[in-house]
Amino acid sequence: MSATLLSGKDASAAVLQSLESDIASLDPKLVVVQVGEDPASSSYIKQKFKSCQSVGMRSEHKHMPATTTLDELMHEIVALNADPDVSGFIVQLPLPAHLEKHVPDIIKSIEPRKDVDGFGAYNLGKMFLNKDFEDLPPATPSGIILLLDHYNIDVAGKHVVVVGRSNIVGKPVSMMLLNRSATVTICHSKTKDLGTITRQADILIAAVGRPKMITADMVKDGVVVIDVGMNRTDDGLCGDVDFDAVAEKASAITPVPGGVGPMTVASLIRNCVRAAQRQE
Repeated sequence: MSATLLSGKDASAAVLQSLESDIASLDPKLVVVQVGEDPASSSYIKQKFKSCQSVGMRSEHKHMPATTTLDELMHEIVALNADPDVSGFIVQLPLPAHLEKHVPDIIKSIEPRKDVDGFGAYNLGKMFLNKDFEDLPPATPSGIILLLDHYNIDVAGKHVVVVGRSNIVGKPVSMMLLNRSATVTICHSKTKDLGTITRQADILIAAVGRPKMITADMVKDGVVVIDVGMNRTDDGLCGDVDFDAVAEKASAITPVPGGVGPMTVASLIRNCVRAAQRQE
């Protein structure tokens, strides 16, 4: 492999270390609300609490049964909004099928000052203004920016192609890159001749949830590749990028796992610290 490996484990460790003094003085608390027994969610939550423990931050797991009603979940959210000891909280997605259609209302019900996932309209809207208003940005896009910063990859003036237009990753990371003077192209399922566009990218961000969708013939030599995908296949976990083949052409690339994932967790913890600071 000729590409530099962009280790999210190393970068997240640096982010978490930088937060330790604020955590010691503010004593913030993160709460994760989980409904049901989704295995992937349980794994993600475990990593979040492990990182909280590593920096001495309080955390709590509110684990509700899969049969939880919308009213019961909303009652829990109202209680967390009102609890002065809770700096920030998230409702872990995905939710059971009977609650999934209510996700917009559930996100809307979270107090913006405690919305450490950054999914609410208030925090997303502030992020669209400029970099100075990115107080509680979505965790994965924020983690991507922190990863690029850690490895001194300047996006100003670069052509960044984002493959994926979700509200969780594609749209917000595109705006955060625009805030840093990148030229951004957003591609999606209706984009024609995707490879022609991705081959123009100085930096390529893949966030579509399709195993090894980005192949070596779709990138140019020297590209920086950020793989947000986390796909479970018969051969194990893989990203949206054909890692082995693309790494031969890229100048830098994230691994899966161990790339963007740890940065998402670090960003979530950073948001919880920021929420505590703003509540002070």
